[in-house]
Amino acid sequence: MSTLKRTHTSGQLRMTDVAAAVTLVGWVSSVRDHGGLLFIDLRDRYGMTQVVFNPNRGKEFYESAGLLRPEYVIAVRGVVSARPAGTVNPHLDTGEIEVYADTLEVLNKAETPPFEITDESKVSLELRLKHRYLDLRRSAMQRRLIFRHKVCQAIREYLDRLNFVDIETPVLTKSTPEGARDYLVPSRVNLGKFYALPQSPQLFKQILMVAGYDRYFQIVRCFRDEDLRAQRQPEFTQMDMEMSFVDENDIIQVIEGLMATIFEKVMGKKIAVPFPRLSYREAMASYGCDAPDLRFGMKIKDVSDIVQKSDFKVFLDTMKSGGQIRGINANGCGSYSRKEIDDLTAFVGQFGAKGLAWFKVEENGLSSSITKFFPAETLEKLQKQMEARKGDLLLFVADKPKVVSQSLAQLRLHLGQKNKLVDAGTFNFSWVVDFPLFDYNEEAKRYEALHHPFTSPHPDDLPSLEEKPLEVKARAYDLVLNGVELGGGSIRIHTPEVQKRVFRLLGIDDESAAAKFGFLLDALKYGAPPHGGIALGVDRMVTLLLQLDDIREVIAFPKTQKATCLMTNAPSEVDAQQLNELGIRLVQ
Repeated sequence: MSTLKRTHTSGQLRMTDVAAAVTLVGWVSSVRDHGGLLFIDLRDRYGMTQVVFNPNRGKEFYESAGLLRPEYVIAVRGVVSARPAGTVNPHLDTGEIEVYADTLEVLNKAETPPFEITDESKVSLELRLKHRYLDLRRSAMQRRLIFRHKVCQAIREYLDRLNFVDIETPVLTKSTPEGARDYLVPSRVNLGKFYALPQSPQLFKQILMVAGYDRYFQIVRCFRDEDLRAQRQPEFTQMDMEMSFVDENDIIQVIEGLMATIFEKVMGKKIAVPFPRLSYREAMASYGCDAPDLRFGMKIKDVSDIVQKSDFKVFLDTMKSGGQIRGINANGCGSYSRKEIDDLTAFVGQFGAKGLAWFKVEENGLSSSITKFFPAETLEKLQKQMEARKGDLLLFVADKPKVVSQSLAQLRLHLGQKNKLVDAGTFNFSWVVDFPLFDYNEEAKRYEALHHPFTSPHPDDLPSLEEKPLEVKARAYDLVLNGVELGGGSIRIHTPEVQKRVFRLLGIDDESAAAKFGFLLDALKYGAPPHGGIALGVDRMVTLLLQLDDIREVIAFPKTQKATCLMTNAPSEVDAQQLNELGIRLVQ
């Protein structure tokens, strides 16, 4: 057992501590022999301090220090001294001082790590995840996780001031069809039955509103067994919130105040509230997606009415089949070569577009290989509609509305990045509101909830719920930051009658609804208040605030895109005895 107890951290000492006797503990970052003096950089999560071993202060400890290697865990005792002139390190918080050691204890040795524990070392993500305990020692990772901690603390303090109550909800719960595939957990004491890990606390937080807890929140783990993408993990964290006796504006106002608090307390910045709001219809029309990046222009324009007076068969055939023609003005890109335009054509092809029509804007009007199919008057109207000037490049997609929206949305972002139109230091918030309540799945030939089946229809649309379901608006709202959805919410259905009507439109009859959601429908019978809420992705939020590209950089122990943990080798096989106890037999 060590006889040395830490008195200060390795990021704490300053010039005011000169001549003080101190004890530091931590990891050896580097060892340098400068001809009779040994210099050790000692690191902990608070910072780094230079420790000097001089044989004149203790030959035994000087010789022991010479045997130290990176990542050894040590304790040192010594006296704080000002660094000699010319040796101050301005890049280190403790760069004006050093500690002259008179005692050294090696608390633990370390093998040579598979990579250098510095922010500068270039290491593959796979190696970092396999040795995550080493990766997490790097100061960059520590700063990120501490930043995340401060964001969560700011959330808790802000909501506590507004009388929200932090209530835990079950992790082992009932499997309900809410969208993604559930993770299932077999029950040993109830053979043949399964729990599900929660995709969200949605039903429980609604029940808490029925129970009278009018302001609930939780920073909670959620689980979805779905195919992973760059910004998705099988388990993730969200800030979950629900309020009673409120409307959309009340919830939006609370969240805007929360974001302003996080920016001020954690980032030292002020942001303007309220955030701008766009309707779903406007977002899709102008940006092709329901999470638009508003940091630059390049809005999408519909030219279907204009080009129908042309002889361009591709455009005419598209409109006859119920499609549309929309485009963007790539300002200043009129100098693009044919190869660059062909590359853009290949790019939109990834999203289903069959081609990309284009016009360059020159002194005398529009120029393209397809100009001959358009009357001069049509070309003039086209140029006016696209607000085109000399040197611009007009790009058009003709296809089904969904293909056109997705292709142009992605093309707009691609050109924004390619042409450096986005200020990386800008944080642009917006709300998207007035979503449709339903979408129609062409393959399954049925309606689907655009958000989830507990979202309330707009009261004005209730009379036509069954007759015109695709025209019904939802009382839903999404928060968008820099073109990424931070989270979404809605005013919920609080009467069993309306909830059953929505279930029926989704193909869930009364018997199935009782089996799957009976506890919620029962709760709604006993005086459920009007209520609504929202959930914000904490992992995603922290990633965006730190201006990183991968959420795994802000999660302590993330999974790969194959949902595996390289450090623990999870998921793994289990003993046959365990499976027998659960009544499970594996099949190929």
